[in-house]
Amino acid sequence: MTFLLVLLVIVLLVFVSNIKIVPQAHAYIIERFGGYYQTWGVGLHFLVPFIDKIAKKVSLKEHVVDFPPQPVITEDNVTMKIDTVVYYQITDPKLFAYGVERPMMAIENLTATTLRNIIGDLELDETLTSRDTINTKMRAILDEATDPWGIKINRVELKNIIPPEEIQNAMEKQMKAERERRESILRAEGEKKSAVLLAEGEKESAILRAEAKKQAAIKEAEGQAEAILAVQTAVAEGIKKINEANPSDAYVAMRALESFEKAADGKATKIIIPSQISGIAGLAASVKELISTDNK
Repeated sequence: MTFLLVLLVIVLLVFVSNIKIVPQAHAYIIERFGGYYQTWGVGLHFLVPFIDKIAKKVSLKEHVVDFPPQPVITEDNVTMKIDTVVYYQITDPKLFAYGVERPMMAIENLTATTLRNIIGDLELDETLTSRDTINTKMRAILDEATDPWGIKINRVELKNIIPPEEIQNAMEKQMKAERERRESILRAEGEKKSAVLLAEGEKESAILRAEAKKQAAIKEAEGQAEAILAVQTAVAEGIKKINEANPSDAYVAMRALESFEKAADGKATKIIIPSQISGIAGLAASVKELISTDNK
């Protein structure tokens, strides 16, 4: 009884140990009697004891592998180092398991040789500015080469391009010179714009000053004209009033004497005596007599 119980326990343990669960995004390669039998997908599976075995567990997730820098030579004989990053995914677990020995080493070597072939057809400047072109070509070549291995190359990226030290120094000097040239151009453009703005400002200022002088002259002329008009109007009104008042000959003679007195105030070098001087003298005598009579 004890033997049967032990045997039953052993059989039960063997049965339980051969129950397998395949997780998500994984696949198991099953061999029977040393040969490929089937591929297990996600779910619960039972392995026949002593007959079947799990030959390989394959992850179906996308993988990323960063290969170390590889020395390459450009068409113009410049040696540089380039490291690449490859994104790949296993699409056929059976081909991946039996297609190639050590698939990662195979992909690394294939990447290095492909990179050398592509860079060998490019010059240094093209290599530095054609990353997208190089990535596209490498992805197409690697995807085609790895298809028999059950591997899909999704992306290939050039991570770093490391030229020789002397090339780096020359490039830095070139970039510095280019930056200085752009700075000089920007400075010159700024000075040009500043000079233009100053000239425009002076032009507008001169126009405004001229306009102000013009307006001031117009206002001054208008004021003088109004003043002259006011004086002439006043004179005309005075003459009109005098004419309306019908002045006597004596008043007219006295106004003439006053004018003569102003003319002879010592400032004039020549005196013009009116032809009616005798009449004025007689008028003056009459005025004197009138004054004497009043004083008496």
